[in-house]
Amino acid sequence: MRINFKDREDKMMRNRILSMIIPITMENILQMTAGIISMAMVGRINPLAVGAIGVSNIIFNIIWAIFKGVATGTSVFVAQAYGGNNYKKLKKIAEQTLLCSLILVIVLQQILFWNAKTLLKIFNPSPELLANGILYLRIISWGLPFITIVLTVAGILQGMGDAKTPMKIAIIMNIFNMTFSYVFIFGKLGINPMGIRGAAFGLITAQFIAAILGLRVLFGRDGVLTEISGKFSFTIELEEVLPVYRVGLPTSCETIFWEIAAILITKAILTYGEIAYAAYQLGLQAEAISYTPAAGFGVAATTFIGHAIGSGDKEQGKKYIRQLIKWTSILTIFTGGMLLVFPKQIMRLLTNNKQVIEIGAVYLFVMGVVQIPQNINGVLNGALRGAGYSKIPMRIVILGLWSIRVPLSLMVAFVFKKSITFIWIAFGLDLIFRFISSLIIFKKKDIYKSKSLIGVD
Repeated sequence: MRINFKDREDKMMRNRILSMIIPITMENILQMTAGIISMAMVGRINPLAVGAIGVSNIIFNIIWAIFKGVATGTSVFVAQAYGGNNYKKLKKIAEQTLLCSLILVIVLQQILFWNAKTLLKIFNPSPELLANGILYLRIISWGLPFITIVLTVAGILQGMGDAKTPMKIAIIMNIFNMTFSYVFIFGKLGINPMGIRGAAFGLITAQFIAAILGLRVLFGRDGVLTEISGKFSFTIELEEVLPVYRVGLPTSCETIFWEIAAILITKAILTYGEIAYAAYQLGLQAEAISYTPAAGFGVAATTFIGHAIGSGDKEQGKKYIRQLIKWTSILTIFTGGMLLVFPKQIMRLLTNNKQVIEIGAVYLFVMGVVQIPQNINGVLNGALRGAGYSKIPMRIVILGLWSIRVPLSLMVAFVFKKSITFIWIAFGLDLIFRFISSLIIFKKKDIYKSKSLIGVD
């Protein structure tokens, strides 16, 4: 009996990809579902509450983006240390990043809390929208340290190839978020209805629970890092932290530029009224049906390229990328197709306001057209980050946002005063431009010959 070693190798590779993709995809789908359900609950309050959460999240997400990027940088370094079997280095990177991130996020949380009103005034909101936004933003700011822990724990574990544990933590966090939000928003179990305040309290309660679980996974009696010899050091070692931040912060900047652009785009959309802005916010939640499940492929690309570079197996890295692009394309055909075929039905799940449904459905249709290039671009960017080229995706995002999305949106709203549909089209053109740019650079740059970033301990 002849054994086909190539088929066996391909099967092992598929199994490793699935062991990463399935938990991350399930985690992302659950987060998407929780976001949709939470927004649907808020949507039953009034469009003003939806808008308040939308503008508040833009400010909140700027700080969140910093630590999401740092978590990505942590994942890159952990993946390369893990691929090279350098567990002492792995532990040091994880602990130092977590310690420094907590110190920094506490400082930023205080800045956000005390300056919420000033920051939200950037959007020129109505007095009612401003008051609701200040209330919501100040409450959710207290969740920043908790979500930073959750992000860092996920980055560490995913860098080690463990996507199941972050998924379990996310499941628990989102179940608690939905449950507490329902109880607090509508006033159940003897609690008075709290409206938008309840949505904020439900969120930070769930984040606190998830953070405790994450710390237990790392440092509990049988914790991942506890099993590696050596005590936790409370002394900051900048030589360990700074390289992680250098790789991670470009990813942070990528998201921050998104949020800065969102401020200008929000001002443009608000010229069409708060109903239009509510439709946009709900449309973003609904669009997650497509890009959220596919986001796991980008994380997997970062991890597997990191492992390949750490172990010196460049050919394996190429095989992983081919498989990831193949499977993200297949998945997106179905998920993106839902946005194209059922846009109004999806919007009706989130709101019963007819105007919001009509405007949001057009947004979903346009986004459905560009889902495949958007999601493949996520895989390419994940691979570039895994090889340490985190500045390339950042530069492409900046170029797309500030040469296409932002200027076209502002021109449509303030100069030509055309239908809001043209703003949605500008978004689609930006995504196509970024995909083409990433593909060209990815083919020209041989990332598989990159050197390991962790050095020798």
